[in-house]
Amino acid sequence: MKKYALLVAMTASCLTPFMGSSVNLAAPSIGREFNTSALMLSWVVTSYILASAAFLVPFGRLADIVGRKRIFLIGMSVFSLSSLLCGLARTVEALIAFRVIQGVGSSMMFGTSVAILTSVFPPQERGRVLGLTAAMAYTGLSLGPVLGGSINHNLGWHYIFYLNALIGALIAYLSATKLRGEWAGARGESYDLIGSVLYSLGLLLFMYGLSSMAVSVTARFMLGAGLVVLAIFARQQMGSPYPILNMMVFSQNITFTFSNLAALLNYSANFAVTFLLSLHLQVVAGYDSQTAGLILLSQPVVMALLSPFAGRLSDRVEPRLVSSLGMVLTTLGLLAFCFLSTNTPVWEVAGNLVLLGIGFALFSSPNSNSIMGSVERRFYGVAASTLSTMRLTGQAISMAIVTLMLALYLGSGKLVPAYSDLLVRSARMSFAVFAGLCLVGVFASLTRGSRRDRPEPSL
Repeated sequence: MKKYALLVAMTASCLTPFMGSSVNLAAPSIGREFNTSALMLSWVVTSYILASAAFLVPFGRLADIVGRKRIFLIGMSVFSLSSLLCGLARTVEALIAFRVIQGVGSSMMFGTSVAILTSVFPPQERGRVLGLTAAMAYTGLSLGPVLGGSINHNLGWHYIFYLNALIGALIAYLSATKLRGEWAGARGESYDLIGSVLYSLGLLLFMYGLSSMAVSVTARFMLGAGLVVLAIFARQQMGSPYPILNMMVFSQNITFTFSNLAALLNYSANFAVTFLLSLHLQVVAGYDSQTAGLILLSQPVVMALLSPFAGRLSDRVEPRLVSSLGMVLTTLGLLAFCFLSTNTPVWEVAGNLVLLGIGFALFSSPNSNSIMGSVERRFYGVAASTLSTMRLTGQAISMAIVTLMLALYLGSGKLVPAYSDLLVRSARMSFAVFAGLCLVGVFASLTRGSRRDRPEPSL
């Protein structure tokens, strides 16, 4: 059963980043087919990420109680069916609705696949299999621009979703027939339904309000309401006997807190870069999706090649120094993109992407090392799920910022060359915000304290 658990987890880990990066390449084609605005098109990406972030923690906790395999299987089935519906969508509104459902399914499998691995494999084998799973995630990230761009160029964007539906159905079949038994680390405990509702509602209100505040007065009130609901959630969790998110981990462990804050800021600054550059390369520079995918490949390839080296380096050098250096390099790359123009040569775009890839590789593995090294072994599951939450929430914030900038500069403008100047201006402002977030992240990374100064890790 071990090999099937590993196969299922690795494939699931590859599928999610592949979906994200390939849809980014297909965005201009989707916009042309539905004759929709750049603002509406951004919601095709944002809706999926937002739903994934909003439901990751509640479904992760539910899986601990009712069974991880059960939630994973339901999630994979929902993901596969909604992917098929996305491919069959005939309006952009229907596509966005199906993307929300796809995000819910993704949150169910994203929060349980690694937990299944740690349940099946003994402690002495977990490092190896988790490393293989991480490698598959980078593989999916690298395949997305190339394979997704090629599929979009030669077959059409619909087939990207059809491919994901097929792979998802195969994973669901393997999970149902080959994974015997069930794993529930918190069976018998109560489920905090109030906390789950507060968390999802607060995050949804906050993200929607942030992304839509430029075009809707109501959205500004939703932004404030979201912050209030999240504050209520944090207070409610402190008094809950069975919290869905253990808030005590943040108040009692500075290294853990600031490492997760650095992760949140890093993903907020980086995730939407591919989406913006995909629009720039295809709409402004005039490349087809296949060529644009090859250009965008430069970042994930560098990340995949350097991440193992950065991880080993963080075992010998203070992790906060390595990850902070990575964020400094990322900040410089984002600042360089602030000067993006309609005449920027493609070699400059690729060069900046390489710099971002180096920076992200130097940050990601050492930061994860710092987080996992700041807790006792028995809290590895809590630490891993918290990091996943920071990652998805950061991705949602990143797309919310882009959606806000597109609303400010393009409004209802279509993705056509006539709007190139406005598209470039919105991209430049987005990169400026991203650079600012990343710079703050440098200080958060440095503030976490050194490994030598910490007592034995605990929560």
